Amino acid sequence: MVEEIRQALSKVNDPELRRPITELGMVEKVELVGSRIRIRILLTIAGCPMRDRLERDIKGALDSFTKVDEIEIDFGVMSDEQRNEVKRIVRGGREKEIPFARSDSLTRVIGVASGKGGVGKSSVTVNLAVALSEQGFSVGILDADVYGHSIPRLIGVPGSRPTVIDQLFIPVESHGVKVVSMEMFKPERSDPIAYRGPLLHRVLEQLLTDAYWGDLDFLLLDLPPGTGDIAISLAQLIPNSEILVVTTPQVAAAEVAERAGRIAHQLKQRIIGVIENMSASPCSSCGEPQQLFGSGGGEESARRLSTLVGADVPLIAKIPFQLNLREGGDDGHPIVKLEPDSAAAKGFKELARTLSERQRSLLGVRLTLAT
Repeated sequence: MVEEIRQALSKVNDPELRRPITELGMVEKVELVGSRIRIRILLTIAGCPMRDRLERDIKGALDSFTKVDEIEIDFGVMSDEQRNEVKRIVRGGREKEIPFARSDSLTRVIGVASGKGGVGKSSVTVNLAVALSEQGFSVGILDADVYGHSIPRLIGVPGSRPTVIDQLFIPVESHGVKVVSMEMFKPERSDPIAYRGPLLHRVLEQLLTDAYWGDLDFLLLDLPPGTGDIAISLAQLIPNSEILVVTTPQVAAAEVAERAGRIAHQLKQRIIGVIENMSASPCSSCGEPQQLFGSGGGEESARRLSTLVGADVPLIAKIPFQLNLREGGDDGHPIVKLEPDSAAAKGFKELARTLSERQRSLLGVRLTLAT
């Protein structure tokens, strides 16, 4: 019966690493004493935040054993050697690397860029990620806006810390999206970050390398505004990354938005298209469209970028301005979740459907399928 118990435990996954606890070496001992099951589980770190959930999952997996009167679970902590083995397992036996830079990676890495700040780039990133997650995709966000990181608040995890296993850390999850941000590693949220160029490159590399993202369909990077170090580093670290350019309806913003696309083009990144944020929205009283931020900026940005790259760069979404989009961001409730039937939410969902139509063939790409 002990073997049957171990078999049942093999169906229990670690809540953060998403691997069977038996595969990770977390089940140290299983004993059957009369009608009592005694199990010793080794946690990866002391004070594991998922301990209670893990205990519930284990007891749930053993509910079918009708001849058992009591399940006793004792928790311990792994040794350094055992934790190193866990890191080796989750990395597939490979040394530290950026998994998304591998030639056989199936993850679409998309940088969300803008020529300047204040266009709602981070709000677009969060709501697009949640919309993709709701469509059944595995999605991650890397808050690469090192100086102005706002993703944790927008997605509802301000002040959260990732679980760290030595030099491997587990992204925080919210609204079905895995999230990593520099904010999560600062002693205090209010502390400023004053990094210069070479260090910024190293920070981005570490966030991509040391996080255990698992198998993602999409990784969205909220890039700093402008054309600085992080934008260049993304192209160097992940050459197959793509770019979405966010702008506003104001025509004057088109020239600024073009700069973000120009640097991507120079770095040989594919520009997927332009998103016009804060677009016209219906008046709450008369129903007529209100163009609070002008009109034509999205079309002009798309036209300029198409001329630049010598191919069609479409205006792929117009997200209408809505007060609840801002309010939901302040409270950590993306509008895609808060008001799924709103015009803005529908715009994000349509954008997610557009992006989910894979443009590249899978011919010749190795599929990592487990049988």
